[in-house]
Amino acid sequence: MSDREITLPKETVTYQVGGVTIIEECPRDLKTLDGEPIKLFGKWPFDNVVVKDPGLRRYLCLKPMYLPHTSGRYQKRKFGKARIPAIERLINQLMHPGRNAGKKHKAYNIVKRAFDIVYLKTGQNPIQVFVDAIINAAPREEITRVVYGGIAYPVSVDVSPLRRLDLAIRWITEGARQCSFNNPKPIEECLAEEIVATAQNDQKSYAVRKRDEMERIAASAR
Repeated sequence: MSDREITLPKETVTYQVGGVTIIEECPRDLKTLDGEPIKLFGKWPFDNVVVKDPGLRRYLCLKPMYLPHTSGRYQKRKFGKARIPAIERLINQLMHPGRNAGKKHKAYNIVKRAFDIVYLKTGQNPIQVFVDAIINAAPREEITRVVYGGIAYPVSVDVSPLRRLDLAIRWITEGARQCSFNNPKPIEECLAEEIVATAQNDQKSYAVRKRDEMERIAASAR
């Protein structure tokens, strides 16, 4: 396919990293009318956040926003999840299962307080810590079920970047939910601990254990 046949969205930004062309559909060079940078919750900047995994750079949206809420404008678009900010996707996952369904303001406050705790624990930008946690929790290999000759057996397959992102965010929220269930510790503290432990690739993290389990099963099915 020639370059003339490729049509990219107007907001798409392309740049070179180590001789590889990176396509970023969520630009991070947005500023206010006064030229001031846009900060998450009015505190945390986006411009110095680095996505170390080149496979996730196109799908991990870090578009600067004060309030991570897109009002569902991408839900009916093909691969629209890649245009939703990663922080909002974390908030949306906290609304599952049905007990917290629709309580987005509650989930928003949980993430806001959790990021404050992450900063107190690490002294780093919570957005960068969260991005590192996603990269560490994202599995690279999983299994699928193949039926051949009436016999079903598992086969190891590579994981697409969009599914890697989905699983990482899901496991981080599941770990926080299990930690806070039937426990006096609030969920924002559990979420902060889960994000920090995952960013440090610590085995105490629920997401890291789930990633290792999935990759171990896939390695045995090669």
